[in-house]
Amino acid sequence: MTDSSLTSTVFVFVHGAWHSSAQWAETQRVLAGLGAAGVAVDLPGHGFDAPLPTGYLLPGQPGLLTEKSQLAAVTMDDCAETIVDTLRRVRRYRTVVLVAHSAGGGPASLAAERAPELVDRIVYVSAFVPGGRPRFFDYLGSPENAAALGQGLNLGDAEALGVVRINPLSTDPDYVEELRQAHYHDTPLDRFDRWRSLLSPDLPLAIPATPVTLTAAKWGRIPRTFLRCAHDQGLPPAVQDLMIAEADEAFDGNPFTVRTLPASHSPFAAHPRELAAALVA
Repeated sequence: MTDSSLTSTVFVFVHGAWHSSAQWAETQRVLAGLGAAGVAVDLPGHGFDAPLPTGYLLPGQPGLLTEKSQLAAVTMDDCAETIVDTLRRVRRYRTVVLVAHSAGGGPASLAAERAPELVDRIVYVSAFVPGGRPRFFDYLGSPENAAALGQGLNLGDAEALGVVRINPLSTDPDYVEELRQAHYHDTPLDRFDRWRSLLSPDLPLAIPATPVTLTAAKWGRIPRTFLRCAHDQGLPPAVQDLMIAEADEAFDGNPFTVRTLPASHSPFAAHPRELAAALVA
């Protein structure tokens, strides 16, 4: 994009599991310096207003493994509608680019399917693409994902809790290291603790478990880019490539533009400048 085109462009950011709009702040600042606007969405159940398990901040975290989440009733529709509402608000810009990270790819894809006229391009940053398989769980359970780190982070029974629950405030050094390796292994150690303290513990189960159906006439007509994270240990490149290939096969009239970042699963933490440069490229 040229500088003049950037001034009429807005990037709408959708975070991944357990994150929030705050994860995009540094990337947004870089984009602002280039002349582009950025708006970050908090999906239902995320952000500073996210309800926490009652014992989460107490000594010993009582009930963390068994207490049903207040977010159990959050649906994929709720999440998609939150994104569509934001897209409607920013449509005054000439170019709207929808950017999704990780599990945020499901709600973002459904939002684009429902309102393709509001999206000029959709960018997946190591994110779930339901073009080939409708549920994120379908890819997380694939052989290509067998070596992924972070699978030991989940707590309790997700069906009973209504969420996929982790413990960002864990004091177990092995647990904390698995979290770091899965999501932030290229983030400086002194910054990693700040990043994990911003995470919320509950991801509504509907986000990875609900099927998302896409059509060629709607989602399939939107130009799309996939930013591969080459050093991702939480969603390995083999799974990213599988999602790209299956979506391109299912929607062969409009294949992905693919770019690669030398980054972990969370480039917004360690490489915001490189991420911003890739977004405007």
